[in-house]
Amino acid sequence: MRMETDEALEKYQGDVYRAAYVICRSREDAEDVTQETFFRYFRSDREFDSQEHLKAWLLRTAMNLAKDIVRSFFRRSTVPLEENGPLPVFRETEDAELFNAVMQLKPKYRAVLHLYYYEGYTAKEIGGILHLSAGNVRMRLARAREMLKNSLEGGAE
Repeated sequence: MRMETDEALEKYQGDVYRAAYVICRSREDAEDVTQETFFRYFRSDREFDSQEHLKAWLLRTAMNLAKDIVRSFFRRSTVPLEENGPLPVFRETEDAELFNAVMQLKPKYRAVLHLYYYEGYTAKEIGGILHLSAGNVRMRLARAREMLKNSLEGGAE
């Protein structure tokens, strides 16, 4: 199964952007990752078993590109002139606190939280996407939940 690039872009652009933003924490970097992900899809001649397989490939590609940006020498050696731009607006303060707490986690924890809670993947499916064992994914989820719990309880005191 091969979907046209513009059709795949229309269907999965939001998912790819969100996955990249979770890792990069920068709107501009997430946009670059999204563009590069679909460019790689356009250049590839790979056939996919299903739309779910295509989506998983796009998310894995985006997350790997985002990790490369985060680990790059340029990113480690520079200081941004301003913060990452406007943050999302939340109606409830609890939502804003949760978003800020999640964004303070390391990328490996943010990635599994995003794929599990937002994209709805199982631990086994996340393991396939991130090349981890299902047990490792469950451990990262448990650790991320514990870190969030400590962070949010610490903020409430």
